Amino acid sequence: MQQAKEPMPANSLEPVASEPANGAPAEESTAPTTYLEIRSPMVGTFYRSSSPDKPPYIKVGDQIQQGSVVCIIEAMKLFNEIESEITGRIAKVIVEDASPVEYDQVLFLVEK
Repeated sequence: MQQAKEPMPANSLEPVASEPANGAPAEESTAPTTYLEIRSPMVGTFYRSSSPDKPPYIKVGDQIQQGSVVCIIEAMKLFNEIESEITGRIAKVIVEDASPVEYDQVLFLVEK
């Protein structure tokens, strides 16, 4: 696989508040969990690992640091490592492996 010369930072936006699964408002004693988003900095194909026989860069529950490689996005035959701009714990992987992604699409949710 070819790799780009420099990893590209992933965009992060404002925190996203989650609501309980049943749609009811959260109780006063428990504040809703706030997630930060790691977004795609480009259009391409999302890969969770560097090759099919390698483990994914990150999994749900993993702690990540700013600068950690979280995935690869292939664009025009170049494989770009995407780095996190935030520190936290991976709460959810939004995109399926080997799926096309759009610019600014949410890839991961991160608990601060």
